Amino acid sequence: MSDTTIHPPSAGATGRTSGWATGLTVFASTIMIVVGICQALLGIAALVHDEIYVSTPGYVYSFDITGWGWVHLVLGAVVALAGVAVIQRKTWGRLVGIVLASLSIFANFLFIPHYPVWSLLIIALDVAVIWALACQQQDVV
Repeated sequence: MSDTTIHPPSAGATGRTSGWATGLTVFASTIMIVVGICQALLGIAALVHDEIYVSTPGYVYSFDITGWGWVHLVLGAVVALAGVAVIQRKTWGRLVGIVLASLSIFANFLFIPHYPVWSLLIIALDVAVIWALACQQQDVV
């Protein structure tokens, strides 16, 4: 008696990627690139004209708007680069994207008193990116 077991083919065994997996990848990477660029531009605006943002006296997590500018500039650039890695299907891109989107949520939560509508919008987009990256299936090649 032979010891062969028949297993049903896995979703990725055909070498094709499902439309949902491809759509989530494109969605997450595009949002990461756009949000990263916009966040970097926000950082540049804070560095050049720091008086355009509201200064909130007595805010527990406050530091200089120029400091926030550097945080948003660096974080935005790194998020955009991670978005490029995700769209190129780098294996490390998904994990780095989730970590950076989490850091972006944290930074924008602390930035709410200075620019509330923008911060809440970016938090919502970062949550969507984390969901999309976490739901992706790893391609079987």
